[in-house]
Amino acid sequence: MSNRNRLNQQIRFIVEIDKLKQIVRQSWLTDGSRRENSVEHSWHLAMMAMVLAEHANNPDIDMFRVIKMVLIHDIVEIDAGDTFLYDQENTESKRDREIAAADRIFALLPADQEAAFRALWEEFEARNTRTAKFAYALDRLQPMLHNVITKGKAWQTHGITISQVIDKNRPMEEGSAILWEYISGLLDEAVEQGYIAE
Repeated sequence: MSNRNRLNQQIRFIVEIDKLKQIVRQSWLTDGSRRENSVEHSWHLAMMAMVLAEHANNPDIDMFRVIKMVLIHDIVEIDAGDTFLYDQENTESKRDREIAAADRIFALLPADQEAAFRALWEEFEARNTRTAKFAYALDRLQPMLHNVITKGKAWQTHGITISQVIDKNRPMEEGSAILWEYISGLLDEAVEQGYIAE
């Protein structure tokens, strides 16, 4: 492949992923003014990875790989849309929708980059490496923080209970027991304050 063709493929991918800015999530910005989009979420996770790296269960993980993973993990939402964590009906079809999206979107890249990006996405989804477990912990922490700060805005909109939040988010402990302990304390306070139903 010529350098020009490779560059054309890379630019086509870069233009395509701009569509991720249009994917609106259920989480509200911390000021409660609007819901965040998936690019804002991914950027926030990358910053969290840099700031909170010392709290990973395994401090020897490749933090640059974590950052790449959190920046790539939601690209499939361009085609698949954002599936709300507590939406059981759409969760059932999520994997199939996201695989089809990954097939199309990553294939826009040159073959070597397609393979590398796809591997990062698959690793995040499988959550069977220390790196992916920490990336996942950040992905679970961020929306809970937003909910606590906005006094349960998304939780209340969807009628989410504390048992649902704990059940869906407890696996973050595999990536960071410290962050799970921290957010658990905030969840207790959220119940006391009436931000989330028991």
